[in-house]
Formats: sequence, structure tokens, C-alpha cells
Amino acid sequence: MPLFRRLPKRGFSNVNFTTRYSVVNLHDLQERFSDGDLVNLQVLIEARLVRNERLPVKVLGDGTLTKKLTVEAAKFSRRAADAITAAGGQVRVI
Repeated sequence: MPLFRRLPKRGFSNVNFTTRYSVVNLHDLQERFSDGDLVNLQVLIEARLVRNERLPVKVLGDGTLTKKLTVEAAKFSRRAADAITAAGGQVRVI
């Protein structure tokens, strides 16, 4: 058996350096908030949509949004940002 096959394999993994997000979908925003509300991290924690306040928030485009909301988050998917602005709301990246 050659030496390189006998030695244990070790390597590098990026799992420790990935950015993890708290995910919120559009249908959650539609159900929990009324027209004209400001949605930020503190409000999402109070609504129990986000559990860990240390993780940044990412808004995903699953569902539909018909209410005019101002949403502040660290990241938005393209579909979510388009849906929020199409409903008359604002997207703020913090």
C-alpha cells in the first residue's frame, strides 16, 4: 500500500467562515405587519420571526406582498426587493 493512501486525509473547509443569516420570507411579512409599518431587526425579534439577534437578517421572496412596508435588513434576494418596491414599499440595506 503506498504511503499517500495510508496517511489520513485532512483538508481545509470553509464551513467556519460562511456567513449565516436569519431568514424571513415575504409571506411572513404579509401576515404579521400592517400597511405602512417599518420592519427592522428589533420588530422582527418582537414578532418572533427572528430568534438570534446576532445574525444578520436576509429577506427572501417566497410568497407575495401587497402591503406598503419599509424593510431594513442586511441582505435581500432580487425577487424580494422587486416585490417590496412593486408594492410601494422601500428596501433599506443596513
